[in-house]
Amino acid sequence: MTSADPMNPPLIELRNVSKRYNIGQPTEAEVLHGVSLQVEPGEFVALIGPSGSGKSTLLNILGLLEPLSGGSYRLQGEEVSGLDDAHLTLKRHRALGFVFQFHHLLPAFTALENVTLPALMREGRVSPAQDRHARALLADMGLGEAFQKKPGELSGGMQQRVAIARALMMQPPLVLADEPTGNLDMHTSDEVFTLLRAIHAARRTSFLIVTHDPRLAARCDRVIELVDGRIRQDGQSPAT
Repeated sequence: MTSADPMNPPLIELRNVSKRYNIGQPTEAEVLHGVSLQVEPGEFVALIGPSGSGKSTLLNILGLLEPLSGGSYRLQGEEVSGLDDAHLTLKRHRALGFVFQFHHLLPAFTALENVTLPALMREGRVSPAQDRHARALLADMGLGEAFQKKPGELSGGMQQRVAIARALMMQPPLVLADEPTGNLDMHTSDEVFTLLRAIHAARRTSFLIVTHDPRLAARCDRVIELVDGRIRQDGQSPAT
């Protein structure tokens, strides 16, 4: 698999990626077997598959949270599999945003402080411009009146919208979302997913979303199915 245009490489390019655990031990197991895929800038992609198929492992590799065992991973055209921890952290902060099933907001921080946390961690301070950007993000999420509220004062759907704003704070080209609506009721889940689609339309941010919900997968532009650590299908969603 090669990029058609070396001047405009894929956002993500995996070539024959494998992942093994407990290497050299009797319990050694291979979870991913030669996974190859590309995600282009501006795509909205679902990653589906049964439990144990390797989705979380693949997402952790894409998020630079754990190393691959074999193959190649290029992020924005840069090979990342050989980077040291400092460069991986820098690349992660610059290129990626994360949304999880459980929002992982800091309970002692306000909504605004949670959203600006990536700037504080990356730069050691929050500039006036970043503060304004965070407030605008929260307003876009329908949380313009909740800047100073703490997570315990917000509903589950509102907390997840704060988490989405946090993921977008540093304007990453790619957001990785692991079951972002899995902890919400159906109505709130639909609201949050509609918000993700609106963000994609307005900002052209790329999204790769792990979901067990076939309804939500069908609303993505492309669906990748992972089964037993291998890609079974990869194509346009029937709904698009």
